[in-house]
Amino acid sequence: MPYTHTIRVKPEDIDQMGHVNNVVYVKYVQDTAEAHWKNVASSDMMDETSWVVLRHEIDYLAPAFQDDVLECTTWVEPAEGLKLPRNVSIKNQKGKELIKARTLWCALDAKTHRPKRIGEEMYTWFK
Repeated sequence: MPYTHTIRVKPEDIDQMGHVNNVVYVKYVQDTAEAHWKNVASSDMMDETSWVVLRHEIDYLAPAFQDDVLECTTWVEPAEGLKLPRNVSIKNQKGKELIKARTLWCALDAKTHRPKRIGEEMYTWFK
């Protein structure tokens, strides 16, 4: 099930070219995943599970500018053992897609920080 939230581009997100810096888009992708997790996870789930990024793949399609309101939509693919693929699409207020991203996340036991297998029960948290 896709999850969407909005981000307003701040002055500090802008680079010397006058648009959102590519590193900031990585932060937007991470912020979108975190917002989704906080939306679906109970306090017990958050106490038991942490997440780390294994890989980011981002296609930069068009620029965003200061004060743009961005629609950030994320959804997960079926888990691959210890990995949970997550997609993010960021569009501007006109509906133009600015980036497409795919990130591999790994679940960790929040207490031991050891990798945690993503079982069907955990995967259904995101549906």
